[in-house]
Amino acid sequence: MMTKPQIVAHLAEKAEIPKKAAVAVLEELVTLATKEAKSSGQFVVPGLGKAVKVNRKARTGRNPQTGEAIKIPAKTVVKFRLAKAFKDAVVPPKKK
Repeated sequence: MMTKPQIVAHLAEKAEIPKKAAVAVLEELVTLATKEAKSSGQFVVPGLGKAVKVNRKARTGRNPQTGEAIKIPAKTVVKFRLAKAFKDAVVPPKKK
């Protein structure tokens, strides 16, 4: 797994920019993604996927220790949906 400094170093080398500029770009991308997902409900990173804000309904669950039914309240979560091209590049589809 790559760490943030490794990602920054790779971006700086590939784009031929200083590491400080690469850090600024990476942090601005995160800030922009957060702001857009919060306001519009989704943020797309072309070729990678999109972050989508989803409202979950209230539901009944079970306590795994006692088996007792419990109520799970409604809440909003963020899901990341991978782009098909990215998914196929990482895990090629099975041939029939």
